[in-house]
Amino acid sequence: MKKRAIYSVIFSIVILAAISCNRQKESVKGKPGIQDTSWLEEITIAELRQGYTEGKYKVADVVSAYLGRIEEIDNNGPALNSIIIINPDAMAIAEKLDSMNAEERSMLPLFGVPVVIKDNIDTHDKMPNTAGATVLRNSYPASDSQVARKLREAGAVIIAKSNLSEWANFRGMASTSGWSGVGGQTKNPYVLDRNPCGSSSGSGVSVSANLCMVAIGTETNGSIVCPSNNNGIVGLKPTVGLISRTGIIPISFSQDTPGPMGRTVEDVATCLGTLTGIDSSDTKTLESAGRSYKDYRQFLRKDGLMGKRIGFLKSSGGFSDRVDTLMEKAVAFMKEQGAEIIEVEQPRGSEYDDASFQVLLYEFKDGLNKYFSGLGENAPVKNLTELIEFNKKDPVELRFFDQKILEMADKKGDLNSPEYRQALKKMLSATRENGIDKIMDSGKLDALIAPTGSPAWKTDLILGDHFVGGSSSLAAISGYPAITVPMGFIDELPVGITFFGKAWSESLLLEIAYSYEQGTKHRRAPKYLTTDSF
Repeated sequence: MKKRAIYSVIFSIVILAAISCNRQKESVKGKPGIQDTSWLEEITIAELRQGYTEGKYKVADVVSAYLGRIEEIDNNGPALNSIIIINPDAMAIAEKLDSMNAEERSMLPLFGVPVVIKDNIDTHDKMPNTAGATVLRNSYPASDSQVARKLREAGAVIIAKSNLSEWANFRGMASTSGWSGVGGQTKNPYVLDRNPCGSSSGSGVSVSANLCMVAIGTETNGSIVCPSNNNGIVGLKPTVGLISRTGIIPISFSQDTPGPMGRTVEDVATCLGTLTGIDSSDTKTLESAGRSYKDYRQFLRKDGLMGKRIGFLKSSGGFSDRVDTLMEKAVAFMKEQGAEIIEVEQPRGSEYDDASFQVLLYEFKDGLNKYFSGLGENAPVKNLTELIEFNKKDPVELRFFDQKILEMADKKGDLNSPEYRQALKKMLSATRENGIDKIMDSGKLDALIAPTGSPAWKTDLILGDHFVGGSSSLAAISGYPAITVPMGFIDELPVGITFFGKAWSESLLLEIAYSYEQGTKHRRAPKYLTTDSF
């Protein structure tokens, strides 16, 4: 009898403990904390800021929750591998922000917003800047890039740096997007054996999987819009010069630009305004004087398609019948919203693609050598020649892919070369005055549209990427702006539509893209599927 009594007491204690535990779990559900992070899935910057204002959230809780998701989803679980390194100071920064008063908080447009930045952007902290290359694994910048500085000034918390296609995908003739020597291979969160595209692979994946609120990518040709397409998010490639490139490992002075990537057009617009401004160290930004804004949210209108004349680049499709079908539906929707759609011809790629590649080779050598020089005595290599030799001896770097582009660039002369100057003139003429400007002026157009790309292909470390089609080159090579927005799904894979136009037309493109997004709502969170599960 005594034993029965003892077992009864123990059983009662266990039951009571279980009830208490369940009540505790219920009490935290939907509230900040690592135990349950569902409350922050698909949350917007505006919703987060409102939560801070109402005292519903603390920055430390929000940052802790995102770091918990990175550990759960990126490192374990589906193991997306989108993050190269966590900022060890993230929680300290969050706690400092929590100590601010209401007036101080209101002055910061990105107060308490967790941001991930691509690992080719300098940060002066305990995170190296690697471009995904093992040679820079221990390279710690002496100062913040202009992008990092502006994010911090706006109140953002840089919680991590994202994986990328090594050297922003300007290394070998055959490569797999999202692979780097430092970070390995990033996975697509929709279907895990599919490719995230690149080179801003980790930035796109981390946003899509709700591992941060917004991310910063960089683009030379397609490196923001393609991963945004493959990962079902919004990505903005600004006019070259709208945002400073100081402190970003370069490819091309003529084409490089950082840009925001987010789950909504509004979040992208909010982030964009914090990054603009003239930087004397980047002469391209001098051209943005009087052409940029600190708040692009003012241009967001649900009826923004009304009365717009939009040119449809009809030769931009044709690589997928199912993408073409989605594009037809997108065009029909825009017409219903009061837009006039005019089919237009785009210039032939042969007129500018080869010239652009030559420009990139010259500018990559010049820019990368200058970046190495700026690292001072701590530079692991002094120039491109030494980088090539380092890779030959490294056990990781040439395991899958070659470095033919590095070798081609190293053979080029300086920027006074007649070949370089002629190629630069040819590519700009073909894409600007005889390209976008001519098309839009002749048709009196507000913007151009095209499908962003195909659904994600299977990742292949043997043969490299299997690109089917895309529309990034015209805007990228001209240096003009483009924004991609989710257009729908093919099976479980997202695809996007790109709106692009003349230089400094970000405000107009955001207006049009926001109207399309709000009227269609194609974005949906990933499910981390495998190919054999659907």
